[in-house]
Amino acid sequence: MPKLKTNRAAAKRFKVTASGRFKRQRAYASHILTKKSRRRKRHLRQADMVDPGDQDRVKGMLPYR
Repeated sequence: MPKLKTNRAAAKRFKVTASGRFKRQRAYASHILTKKSRRRKRHLRQADMVDPGDQDRVKGMLPYR
């Protein structure tokens, strides 16, 4: 069976945890920051997990993770 290609965009955005779940960064933290509160910007810095409904899609893009 031939090798599968890794989706390079997904490889840069997701990391696999020890339990096999995918870690991701939050969106909306890169521009128009003046109107966002300090608390909101601080929470956007924290990583989050991929939603369980999207887990299989991400796993398909990263076959060797």
